[in-house]
Amino acid sequence: MERLFETDEEQRGRTPVPAEQLPLAVRMRPAALDEFVGQEHLLGEGSSLRAAIEQGRPHSMILYGPPGTGKTTLARLLAQNARAAFEELSAVNAGRAEVREVLERAEHRRRTSGEGTIFFLDEIHRFNKAQQDALLPAVEEGLVVLVGATTENPYFEVNSALISRSIVYQLRALEVGHVLALLRRALADERGLPDAPPVDDDALEFLAARSGGDARSALAALELAVETAGAERVTLALAEDALQRKALLYDKGGDRHYDLISAWIKATRGSDPDASMLYLATMLDSGEDPRFIARRMVVLASEDIGNADPRALEVAVAAAHAVEHVGMPECAYNLAQAAIYLSLAPKSNAAKRALGAARRWVREHGGAAPPEYLRSSAYPGAKALGRGVGYDYPHDRPEGVSPQELMPAGAEGERFVELSGHGEERALQERLERIRRARGR
Repeated sequence: MERLFETDEEQRGRTPVPAEQLPLAVRMRPAALDEFVGQEHLLGEGSSLRAAIEQGRPHSMILYGPPGTGKTTLARLLAQNARAAFEELSAVNAGRAEVREVLERAEHRRRTSGEGTIFFLDEIHRFNKAQQDALLPAVEEGLVVLVGATTENPYFEVNSALISRSIVYQLRALEVGHVLALLRRALADERGLPDAPPVDDDALEFLAARSGGDARSALAALELAVETAGAERVTLALAEDALQRKALLYDKGGDRHYDLISAWIKATRGSDPDASMLYLATMLDSGEDPRFIARRMVVLASEDIGNADPRALEVAVAAAHAVEHVGMPECAYNLAQAAIYLSLAPKSNAAKRALGAARRWVREHGGAAPPEYLRSSAYPGAKALGRGVGYDYPHDRPEGVSPQELMPAGAEGERFVELSGHGEERALQERLERIRRARGR
């Protein structure tokens, strides 16, 4: 197959690496958009990025996301469909001189053949302000279409002038299913490892789950495992060795799933932040859905902390919100922060006990009807039925507390709420006792 782009070695006058000796991740780089896996939120039908690639109408952009999520591939597909020259530099080892050479070649192409140039600058955040400023005239004049790639937030690391002339696209870490599909494709595709020995399913699943959404890392580990295996089958042990991580026995629907979340809940309830963090890390590294963990945090905040520290629920809900909007791997920090707070918060299960006691009463006695004076009187004819008549409005009382009976018949004198006296519930307990005395209870 004719190559569309020169390799870095060819651009620098070096002997190019034979195609079959290129890393697996490079050999398996998609040659067309329909081979691209992941980033559906950016490449949906009618999206600006998809249109730019398919229609060959590139615009300057910054691709922001974790390693191995397709930033370089998208840049190359953009250049391929635009029939433009593709220049690639890494800001890690390039300076102003290298950039100047790229711009000179772009100017020569434009002047002699009218061909455009897509300039892919990897790790653009590594350029300082002066180096980034040097790109501005070429981007403004359309001499090059700049495609910057970065793993760092560009709004913090890239000059605002460059950002204003570009569209920022945020890529997400690949899901386990995405990576698994890429690994299986590499074993079947002639560009990949079609002659590889058999690879156990659990080895592939391990590589997909433990690569952190990084396709390049997973493919590199698969290639190393295949080379190590030789003619033997690739086992989980070989995959572990290739990725240099141990497989964590974990089944999202099995015992380990429930055992670990149970251990996390009990460690957090027991106010041990170190144990809480260990079980949290185990679940995250095993591929547990962070949304599941966040939901359990929200439950624990009310079930085991409650009004001993009402802010615990705010922290847990904020963590759940962050999980939805940030995603893995970064949302792990939000979960860790919440886990520490929940571990160290004063504990009370008063809300759980109160609800349980009230439910037991209802199951035993049925749903009692409220007194007439507590029923709604907010509709025509309600007062004629006696609804709301005789209600003692608490705000008319000096301390805002009415002695009127508020329980239904048969439940007078029942007590369901008993506060713990821990944390902020100490003050609430004192207030509850004052209110009960004021109401003659």
